Amino acid sequence: MNKVETDKAVVLARGLGKRMRRCDATAAMTNLQAAAADMGAKAMMPLSTGRPLMDYVLSALADTGYQRACLVVGPQHQAVKDYYTRTARPRRIAIEFAVQDQPLGTADAVKAAEPFAAGEPFIVINGDNYYPIEALAAMRGLGRCGLAAFTEEGLLGGNIPPSRVARFAMLEVGPGQMLRKIHEKPDEATLRSLARPLLVSMNCWRLGPSIFCACRAIEPSARGERELTSAVQYAIDRLGEAFEAVPFDLPVLDLSSRGDIASMSERLGGVEADP
Repeated sequence: MNKVETDKAVVLARGLGKRMRRCDATAAMTNLQAAAADMGAKAMMPLSTGRPLMDYVLSALADTGYQRACLVVGPQHQAVKDYYTRTARPRRIAIEFAVQDQPLGTADAVKAAEPFAAGEPFIVINGDNYYPIEALAAMRGLGRCGLAAFTEEGLLGGNIPPSRVARFAMLEVGPGQMLRKIHEKPDEATLRSLARPLLVSMNCWRLGPSIFCACRAIEPSARGERELTSAVQYAIDRLGEAFEAVPFDLPVLDLSSRGDIASMSERLGGVEADP
């Protein structure tokens, strides 16, 4: 890579958010929440402050020194573009958009942002997670490909229950904190075999141009999606790319369902959203 720090962030914001959609007319949701749910854009779900989660995500990026963010959205998400170009144009971070035509997985979403990356390093995060500033700062200045590796105990200090932690990708790390293997939704036997403390990927990556080759090379998973975890494993095994797993004993806030809105709102109640 040609520079130590990166000022580019790719935010995956296409998530369909099926568990966010209104399933009945009696759901206790504000009009803004209902609109975000109907659109299937979890990252645009307003919290109790009335501001969408994405405002807080972009504000955290700006706080950490990122100057440009590319939101990967779907073709049905024109309202997201309108919000950030007309209603609430950010003042501290420049916003661009990449369109993922079909929901074909996180690797396919990252691939849509290749023109934005323009051959330079960048970070990738989920639009429906709020990451600690320390992790965003570490990825910005890492100087090589890598990811934030969160401890199980750290995640349990946030709004993620123990039952949900096991659904995330677990990391197998070797000497020098270098990533060896990613175990996507591991079974009990695999979990028992992994070293403690368990290290978890919450999709907070620093990537370089090689990832796009990997995204194009991998096959769809059993779910019919091209996953970023598979692309990273391909880059390690086939392209000789090295990824440093930087450990963090800190929480990541997760907005997976409507039930998370209250806890997310409480945790971010004292945080100023100023992207």
